Amino acid sequence: MEFALLHPDPDDPDWLLPVPPSVALAQRLHPLEREITDRRRLSIELSDAFEPFMAVSAQATASTHAITVLEGYERINAALNLATSQCHSEMLTVQPGGRRLEEALAKGLDRDRPLIDRGVSLRTLYQHTARHSPETLAYVDQIAKGKVEIRTIDELVERLIICDTTVAFIPIRDDRQVALELRHPGVVRYLIKIFEFMWARSVPLQAGAPYEAARDGLTEIQHSIAKLLIEGHVDEAIARRLGMNVRTCRAHIAKIAAALGSGSRAQLGYLIAQSGILDSEPRPPHVEHGESET
Repeated sequence: MEFALLHPDPDDPDWLLPVPPSVALAQRLHPLEREITDRRRLSIELSDAFEPFMAVSAQATASTHAITVLEGYERINAALNLATSQCHSEMLTVQPGGRRLEEALAKGLDRDRPLIDRGVSLRTLYQHTARHSPETLAYVDQIAKGKVEIRTIDELVERLIICDTTVAFIPIRDDRQVALELRHPGVVRYLIKIFEFMWARSVPLQAGAPYEAARDGLTEIQHSIAKLLIEGHVDEAIARRLGMNVRTCRAHIAKIAAALGSGSRAQLGYLIAQSGILDSEPRPPHVEHGESET
């Protein structure tokens, strides 16, 4: 009955009559063959519909992957090491945060030293708080003999590494366990412009400008903190954005309050806005490329 080899006798339902196997098989195969024919027709229609899009995609795709997702420290470091070994002109790096781990700096030194020995120039941006990191200063001393320029700026968004105009690396998670390797020429050029924008507003590591008081009695760091205060950021957020610990940030806020004669946080925000100190924020001295003392 399952294979239709038997069927009830129309004259006597209690009896079953045999069906020739060839007939039963044809009855079972017919719907399957019809379904196969319908699906073949559908596959041809889909292929015809997608053909123009596939042609466009083939023309737009470069010979190398424009964006590659790198997961895990080992894979990220392997990609960085490969890109560094292939770099022949200039490497640009943005390193946010204050004090850096000695182990991380040691790995960076192992990767950067051969680069510098080959005559590749290296430009690196740190935040001003890196000036107080003995580990960072020791690292800078070890690479200072090459074509190296180190500058600092008050605020950086996220880490960035660019090799020549070929490849760039950016993290996409806060724990930096996942990164993007970018090889699209347009994207890399755009990131280089962002780097140059920040570079033009930074100061050489050896310069004292970020911690020297301006005529209003506030340092550049304190101007940056004041700006973030009136934007409504809490102490923890300000410290994180400027790469310093919360205690240091609060010490700077206390100095701003003392300079403006503020007795409370509410009054401090009002006094900052009324004082006009942010209308003429101190700008770092203009330094041409190549003038860094490092």
